[in-house]
Amino acid sequence: MMDLKDLRKILVANRGEIALRIMRTIREMGKKSVSIYSEVDAALPFARYSDEAYPLRGKEARDTYLNMERIVSIAKDAGVEAIHPGYGFLSENAEFARMVEDAGIVFVGPKPETIGLMGDKTEARKLVAGYGVPVVPGASEPVRELSEASRIADEVGYPVLIKAAAGGGGKGMRLVHDPGELEAALRAARSESKSAFGDDRVFIEKYISNPRHIEFQILADNYGKVVHLFERECSIQRRHQKVVEETPSVALTSSLRDEMSKAAVDAARACGYRNAGTVEFILSEGNKYYFLEMNTRLQVEHPITELTVGVDIVREQIRIAEGQRLGLDQERIFRRGHAIECRIYAEDVFGNFYPDTGTIRVMREPAGPGVRVDSGIESGNELSVYYDSMIAKLSVWDTDRNGAIRRMRRALEDYVIAGVKTTIPFCRFVMESDDFKLGDYSTHFVENQWPSGKRTLAEENDKDLQDALILASVALEKRRNRSDNLAGSDTARLDRAWLHKRFED
Repeated sequence: MMDLKDLRKILVANRGEIALRIMRTIREMGKKSVSIYSEVDAALPFARYSDEAYPLRGKEARDTYLNMERIVSIAKDAGVEAIHPGYGFLSENAEFARMVEDAGIVFVGPKPETIGLMGDKTEARKLVAGYGVPVVPGASEPVRELSEASRIADEVGYPVLIKAAAGGGGKGMRLVHDPGELEAALRAARSESKSAFGDDRVFIEKYISNPRHIEFQILADNYGKVVHLFERECSIQRRHQKVVEETPSVALTSSLRDEMSKAAVDAARACGYRNAGTVEFILSEGNKYYFLEMNTRLQVEHPITELTVGVDIVREQIRIAEGQRLGLDQERIFRRGHAIECRIYAEDVFGNFYPDTGTIRVMREPAGPGVRVDSGIESGNELSVYYDSMIAKLSVWDTDRNGAIRRMRRALEDYVIAGVKTTIPFCRFVMESDDFKLGDYSTHFVENQWPSGKRTLAEENDKDLQDALILASVALEKRRNRSDNLAGSDTARLDRAWLHKRFED
């Protein structure tokens, strides 16, 4: 029997919107939160919201949010009982999880051994295959020699993917169409994998054309109970990273959903999983699915699951870490309505989604029924070059998919951000896309649809116009604050006329 722990004080080893989101649940549970912040993050909302905040010397991630020794030292000095890693940074670092536990602090996540096992893509493939979970045809071990890589590629048939054994996010990945490309791609993938993950091992698998990316949210306690909270579709991506997600997926029939959810639960059981995790699959055009990987952490897109299932996933993570049993039974978990999430990044969608930096001059977030904004930035904050370019996650819920699409379109139109380029125009394009409305899309949506789609938008990157838009938005904000006799609808209409002019010409 596991001892129950009352985790009264929890350090969030992260930053931005996810740190703020976690700390809100911590406060609702009657607990204290502790934040850590780098030199460039001192003015961000998450550092002010926490009950206690401690500085990290430096700006670079390696000196701050990846500095395991410093974070654990702060945690001990602050007298915290647990550390929640959020996502990214150290959230899937088995060494960090072990270091936390060795310090007598609870790690809000799976066991270090599980993180290490599922973080190794080749070992994870072998493990879940042993439970009958389908895996993409390919190597069961990392490949070292060109001759071995050539043999495997010939067996499964070109095109093939070379993938990093120790990581994800598109790093260390190369698509190879014919034997003549194999040697150079193998060398490049190894080099990038070594740089990104400190591990140059790679493996080869069959490339699935026009796949859809489907993932299942898992919760597991310390007593062997595992449940799923249904699927999310994450097929709209750039650089192998997600931009738009929705639940439920229109691609799944009821029987296929049941089959894939069972495979996801089996994958979690295979590694003795505990806490929240996500089992990811790729779905082929013939409705065949294959295990892709398991993310042993909270996912960026968890809000849309919370909106449709009505479960606070962070709350469940903390309860499981305290040793409590899952109070959720699979047959009593229901999903209601449809939810969509758009990730709002500071990126130039007209310039190959290149990250943008600068000061947020004006920000006004959308609101209203069924609208949720997870944000860690305010007007006046600066977006630096040191960390991820995410500004916020915009999620909406409605009773059906068409209603959710309409609500997201309205919310995107109401979203005002001046000072940096954002992914808002791309997300608006997705909501207007006939293929998206029909649910007929794959992970190739950006490369197939966006080149022509962006030409339908007014690509106006002229600096004078951008400055004029910023000044106009500032003037409108001041006018709204001091004018009681101007109707709100007129103000909103005036806002859109200025700030969305470049997309509506």
